Amino acid sequence: MKKMFFVGLRGALGAMTRNERRLGRYIRDGEGHPSTKSAEQMADELRKSIDKKQDEIKKVADDALTEAKRTGTLAEETKQTADKTLTELNTLKEQLGQIEQKMARRPGGDGEQVKSYGEQVVESERYKSFVDNGARGSLRIDLKATDMDVKAITAAQAGTAWSARDNEVVSMPRRRLVVRDLLNVVRTTSGSIDYARQTTRTNNAAAVAEGAQKPTSNYIWEQVNVAVRTIAHLAKLTRQAIDDAVQLQGEVESEMRFGLALAEETELLNGDGTGQHLTGLIPAATAYAAPITISDPTRIDMLRLALLQAELALYPSDGIVMNPGDWAGIELQKDTTGRYIWSDPLQLGGPRMWGKPVVPTPAIALDKFLAGGFKLQTLYDRMAPEVVIASENADDFEKNLYTMRCEERLAQAVKRPGALIYGDFGLVT
Repeated sequence: MKKMFFVGLRGALGAMTRNERRLGRYIRDGEGHPSTKSAEQMADELRKSIDKKQDEIKKVADDALTEAKRTGTLAEETKQTADKTLTELNTLKEQLGQIEQKMARRPGGDGEQVKSYGEQVVESERYKSFVDNGARGSLRIDLKATDMDVKAITAAQAGTAWSARDNEVVSMPRRRLVVRDLLNVVRTTSGSIDYARQTTRTNNAAAVAEGAQKPTSNYIWEQVNVAVRTIAHLAKLTRQAIDDAVQLQGEVESEMRFGLALAEETELLNGDGTGQHLTGLIPAATAYAAPITISDPTRIDMLRLALLQAELALYPSDGIVMNPGDWAGIELQKDTTGRYIWSDPLQLGGPRMWGKPVVPTPAIALDKFLAGGFKLQTLYDRMAPEVVIASENADDFEKNLYTMRCEERLAQAVKRPGALIYGDFGLVT
């Protein structure tokens, strides 16, 4: 406990030091202080006092740590000294914070009277020079806000103006993306991938008599080529939006990456392989055909039969993908006494069925399922998702716009279609 006390003391001290330095960067002006000292002078004095008090805390902490190491205990007097010093430091911090708040309220400076617009114009050097030169041409003068303006803005804050900015950027909900995590993902540096896939296995191995002709087995492989495809999209963003909301650029980049991943998941699952589309898991999968017959199969029964179908094809299974609506239907099944068959509402457990993880996702249609060996398929990453921002696209420079481009390059090889079983529960017509 003593060690934790000193570590916490030092950590708090470091955090307070950083906070005070940050406060120093945001000083504007103040009000309501004695006329003998300006708000900035008082703030400077408080900072010096805080620095001095921090030095005292450092010394107290070092002395206390030495004492604890030497005696194995901490004197009550030492604790009281540390508490008193911390209390005094917090008091100074509060005083500085109050001054900081007051200094940020008015644009006119501490004790400085903001002149009216007319006074600012006629007393400015630019105006005097303009008049001396015969009042020819044009004149530009930067004016300070008057007290009336400050009051007007304050009155309008309740209706049309913000008194402060909340830096949180509220985004629309995002779907959890899961299909990529099911696959075997590897890196590639090529624009296409070739691999050999066996198409024929005729095994004629048998017991042979001495001197007799040995039987011949037949194995055939084919070369398969998978092309790397590009998934990309663009978005426009105004420079003013980026300047006015410092978090907005990062949020848009995040949104761009999510949009790209959303399109990727659709391609991984449903791509038809034509044109620039990937070959998706569902189009390449084997159609569900119950290997054994049972009466009135439920969703639970059909999923077990799909796993059995993959197992009889000699492929291990490692997952099940279905729509969240179908998974909810399974969880809500009850027996004749009203008890839930598959789940217990009082317990929290990850979705699993027949020993395999269940992945509920809207990426697959309601009433459909995909089960089997996902890790037996390969996803090749050629280029990781990349976000590039430029102002030189088309007429962006003239319109103060930025163009954001997000893209990736990848390929998918459904190497063992027999390991994936795709079917229909038959409950939706």
